[in-house]
Amino acid sequence: MPDSIEAGQAEKLQGSPVERREDPELLTGEATFTDDMEPRGTVHMAVLRSQYGHARIESIDTSAAEELDGVLAVYTADDIEASDAPGRIEPIWLLPDLKRPPYPMLAQDKVRYQGQPVAVAVAEDRYRARDAVDAIDVTYDRLEAVTKAREATDEDAPTIHEEAPDNVAAEWDVGDKEATDAAFEDADRTVSVDLVNQRLLPTAMEPRVTLANYRPNADELVVHMGTQCPHLHRRFMADMLDFPEQKMRVIAPEVGGGFGSKDSAHPDETLTAWCSLQLERPVKWQATRTEAYVSTGHGRGQETTAEIAVDEDGSIRALRVETYGDLGGYLSTWGPLMPAHGYALMLPGQYDVENVFCEVKEVFTNATPTEPYRGAGRPEASYVIERLATLAARELDMEPTEFRRKNFVPRDDFPHETATGLVYDSGDYDKTLDRALEMADLEALREKQADLREEGRYLGIGISCYNESCGYGPSEIIGQIGGQLGLYENGVVRFHPSGSVTVYCGTSGHGQGHETTYAQIVADELGVDYDDIEVIEGDTDEVPMGMGTYGSRSVSVGGSAIVEASREVVEKAGTIAAHHLEVSEEDLEFEDGEFQVTGAPERSMTIQEVAREAYLAHDLPDGTSPGLEATNFYDPENLVFPFGTHIVVVEVDPDTGEIDLKRYIAVDDCGNQINPKIVEGQVHGAIAQGLGQGLFEGVEYDENGTLLTGSMQDYTLPKAFQVPEYETDHTVTPSPHNPLGAKGIGEAGTIAAPPAVVNAVTDALQPFGIDHIDMPLTDETVWQAIQNATAEPGGAD
Repeated sequence: MPDSIEAGQAEKLQGSPVERREDPELLTGEATFTDDMEPRGTVHMAVLRSQYGHARIESIDTSAAEELDGVLAVYTADDIEASDAPGRIEPIWLLPDLKRPPYPMLAQDKVRYQGQPVAVAVAEDRYRARDAVDAIDVTYDRLEAVTKAREATDEDAPTIHEEAPDNVAAEWDVGDKEATDAAFEDADRTVSVDLVNQRLLPTAMEPRVTLANYRPNADELVVHMGTQCPHLHRRFMADMLDFPEQKMRVIAPEVGGGFGSKDSAHPDETLTAWCSLQLERPVKWQATRTEAYVSTGHGRGQETTAEIAVDEDGSIRALRVETYGDLGGYLSTWGPLMPAHGYALMLPGQYDVENVFCEVKEVFTNATPTEPYRGAGRPEASYVIERLATLAARELDMEPTEFRRKNFVPRDDFPHETATGLVYDSGDYDKTLDRALEMADLEALREKQADLREEGRYLGIGISCYNESCGYGPSEIIGQIGGQLGLYENGVVRFHPSGSVTVYCGTSGHGQGHETTYAQIVADELGVDYDDIEVIEGDTDEVPMGMGTYGSRSVSVGGSAIVEASREVVEKAGTIAAHHLEVSEEDLEFEDGEFQVTGAPERSMTIQEVAREAYLAHDLPDGTSPGLEATNFYDPENLVFPFGTHIVVVEVDPDTGEIDLKRYIAVDDCGNQINPKIVEGQVHGAIAQGLGQGLFEGVEYDENGTLLTGSMQDYTLPKAFQVPEYETDHTVTPSPHNPLGAKGIGEAGTIAAPPAVVNAVTDALQPFGIDHIDMPLTDETVWQAIQNATAEPGGAD
């Protein structure tokens, strides 16, 4: 198969690397982003943010700001309260006994993280707005701060919210403690490790942005914004503003990336809309990069003690895990469920583990609230189990690949119910491992490793056998674990009288290639030309409903809604075709867009001809309404569980701590692939982010709650020359839970890469007796670990 094909050139488009139809506008600069929009009369909002991590607000003086030329208004929390708007962000995951202190759009009485909005100014341009917030005088009474989750539970830690005196918002456990403790008692050996899954800064190409336009004559509020879920943001804003949801329209134009940072409610977007309601004119707000770093929800943030119990033959007996999750100053929209509860459920990974017990405490700190970030819980879980697997193999003097293979869930044991209650849909873990090992030539690598050690050079091979849960819903399960929403998806497929087709989907693409992928799906289902299909997302007035794009759910849930809607269209078209061809529907066959009479293929109608007759409506079967379209709300019966094996080869310079990435091998299984080229692109991008966490990225605060990594000068992202060429391949194990047999791929690299690279570096440093180094593995961190090592090179096994 060629690297790419033009649309319409393949007999079947699903499984073909059709070129992305989105790219020409994006690459030529013709695409429209929210900040490109400037309706007549637009004014600009700027936000005054707390400079402190924890402080009481004693007074706010806005008089100087209000007197500046070009300033239209300056607002504080008192103004929002006077408008009768609720003005609070509410979590949509209500776990039992969850502490839910109010999260106001503008701080009232107290600030709890640096960057929390305190006041806003609206002016004729963004520069005057910025000058206005600089002129606002706030008097603070600074308080002691705490930015580490475990430290926040100490008795002498400052209390952040009165509703949670011990700073614990929620705590729960997963699994059977008694059985797990007994398995640890009976096991031949146990291994323990303390892990930090550090905070990360979402760094999408486009920081968050909102343009809100209240039209008083229509009593309509139109909001353009960078969002991953327009319908959910409409709901969030309507609740925060007490504004009729049916009078609000949210539109996502081109969106420059999200990675989870644009699927939650933040104060700024709704403040922009609130200002438009007050001023009755368009108001725009665009975050700067440094502003985004202190205000957009951070990712990850966990401190964990993890233990594994094994027998001498390498069998895993049990896992025991204690985790402290860092919520930051407030509960974000998604609360603790996705990053923490979902994390605990995925701890068994690819392994058949009978006993698992995990305790989680979700803790308030004086840091920016955390939110789901690409992978959301699955990278954290994979990091725990894959580090434990490597450490256990080392304890038993086993090859890490063979330890994993011995404990895999067998291919004939699917669907497989885990000790944490999940049901894996399908899998063949040996297959991806075998292919990755074949590509790597592990035996040759081990020989090379031994030879280089004789020369005083340190090669390391790291492996990560990951799996993940994605394709969220099902809605029933979401409700059982406290979700205040359904996670179905909506799809509409509409023929026009001309025979062309418009597809509407409630997902909202922001770089994933939905316009291409969805058109491929519908072209095959309906047998129409790819170029005659238009795909529309991201507009709450165009699409009836939608839950958005996150958690690798777009194809498996959104694509399935489109498939089901397409099949309903074909069913209705078959009724009309049978009527015109004067046969029963059972006597028709449908293939490649044409209805043929069985045994008499010359008697036929194309589906486009049927569409024309459906809209003419001159001669339709009794009981058949005019038109040809269908709407489907698809609610999956279960999650889907992609998996794969990634192998990293590094060389570490012990004199400098420098890590040279030699090879990166990725073999992934996301079920049936709609567009292999798009799958490959998702894998490449996600690996880069995963390597970013493993080697470069990490949020740092000082003891006062001041962000030390608040700009790209201080927060290190991987650069092109630091990322190796990837060696990728795939296997295909279809999911039985959706009509496409598809799983997800968008987060695989962020899940697999961090443990793979840490396993590789610690493998290289095994002669120094180094078992573990916390991420990010910067040159300095690695060098310091070598200096602190107690073993001389060659002194450890």
